[in-house]
Amino acid sequence: MADILFRLEQAIDARKDGAYKDSYVAQLCEGGVDRIAKKIGEEATETVIAAKGGARSEIVHETADLWFHSLVMLRYMGIDTTEVLEELERRFGKSGLAEKKARRRES
Repeated sequence: MADILFRLEQAIDARKDGAYKDSYVAQLCEGGVDRIAKKIGEEATETVIAAKGGARSEIVHETADLWFHSLVMLRYMGIDTTEVLEELERRFGKSGLAEKKARRRES
């Protein structure tokens, strides 16, 4: 199932540099990080609204939008999905509270 992230990453890469002029991804990337970040903010808000509404299908739909736009941002910034998955793996099994406390000490 995680394979879809890598397939999406490849599709985004094929479109982000404008090879497909009528591509939504190309248009987003043309607007730069500001446009992509704004879209992520919109999708995050829609995800929160869906969660508060409680409709399962809406939550799934909006979360998929949020993840997709986050993948666009990662690829635009030259970050591989693998890096995020490795970070999640690194955190797995650790207390979230301990993780946050350690990050505060590092900064």
